[in-house]
Amino acid sequence: MKAILQHINKVFDNRIRLAIMSVLMVNERVDFNTLKELLDVTDGNLASHTRALENEQYITVEKSFVGRKTNTSYKATEKGKRAFTEHIDALEQIINQRVMSNEDCEL
Repeated sequence: MKAILQHINKVFDNRIRLAIMSVLMVNERVDFNTLKELLDVTDGNLASHTRALENEQYITVEKSFVGRKTNTSYKATEKGKRAFTEHIDALEQIINQRVMSNEDCEL
């Protein structure tokens, strides 16, 4: 169990960061407004969580202009994808281990 717990990533403890990475794992790139609407969060809340993921180098931020307005979009990095996959795999192992333990108790 100790070996599995080493792959639980504290960065993904927060539901918003977990959700951001979940969205970015299945989409090549997602813009700020789309993420904000999907996650139902404020501008500031989303900005602080994307900044935390960017500081870990789990996502990259791209700013461009659409007409005269800035458009900020996010993309998961290879490092971020690896870290997220390891985190999810560890959670699944814990769940599967717990299910197996419960089944053993009932026998």
